[in-house]
Amino acid sequence: MLSSDPEVTVIGEASRGEEALEMIPRCRPDLVTLDIDLPGIDGIATLMELRRMLPRLPVIMMSALAQEGADVTLDALSAGAVDFIDKNQLNMMDFRQVSTELLGKIRVWSNGAKVRLQPGGNGNGAATTDLKVDWQRYDLCVIGASTGGPAAIEKVLTSTSPDFPVPIVIVQHMPAGFTRPFAERLDSMSPLTVQEAAQGDELIPGRVLIARSGRHLKVVTDRTVRLSRQPADTPHRPSIDVTMYSAVCAVGESRMAGFLLTGMGDDGAEGMYAIHRNGGLTIAEHEDSCIVPGMPRMACKRGGVEHSLPLEAIASLFRLPVV
Repeated sequence: MLSSDPEVTVIGEASRGEEALEMIPRCRPDLVTLDIDLPGIDGIATLMELRRMLPRLPVIMMSALAQEGADVTLDALSAGAVDFIDKNQLNMMDFRQVSTELLGKIRVWSNGAKVRLQPGGNGNGAATTDLKVDWQRYDLCVIGASTGGPAAIEKVLTSTSPDFPVPIVIVQHMPAGFTRPFAERLDSMSPLTVQEAAQGDELIPGRVLIARSGRHLKVVTDRTVRLSRQPADTPHRPSIDVTMYSAVCAVGESRMAGFLLTGMGDDGAEGMYAIHRNGGLTIAEHEDSCIVPGMPRMACKRGGVEHSLPLEAIASLFRLPVV
């Protein structure tokens, strides 16, 4: 399937993790596809060793355990895999479908290193590093992320103080079946209560709601959330833009904080602009720490980013006291 694309050259094959670790430094590929279920050293251990040896080498994980063992796939993303393919979502006998999915991701990531290393910032190319936030001014915080987001969100939520005073809503692009295990994983690691959002959930301090895959999360005026399939024409469901825009309408001017982390595409650019236009706080992850800087970059271009911060600095804002 890979060799069918004239722009892709397969420079090595390995059937075991040990073999891959021996070959990859010698072959120096631009990208690696790695199955989680391997004989000998499994895919997670192989990935972790690869990240130690070649930390900028993009690795796409493939897994048939994704639905029954979503935690394993989330472990892979947390350990540094840039993307994954859930083989349970595909008919593995339909080679055209598998080829389209796999080659599509490879095309993206074959350009990923070039994109990631471009300079960026908050309008003048520089990242803010000394920002302080008075969280008592805000009623809601919305965090959006896509590719590379699980590890970035984990970093933020494990840094958050247990008495953080603002409800948090997180929109992370994920396939169906992954947001609940993702929420459960974060709940076990964060001092806050993290759960997959359900219809009518209240927005209260100390609670983090993860938008459910396949549904938009909308904030309503009574400070609860509503799950909906509408609008149906968005590239992503849940959509960061839909959640942020609904939150601005429900919470009111200047009471919103919006954060946009690593991700591909432009989801969140309009939502961040709406928050910024209505006097709220908007912070995007600086390109230097993004796995993929597309979403923060587009939000900056749209004019909706007040501050650009590396991930570590963003995480530090959630540690109290910050005033």
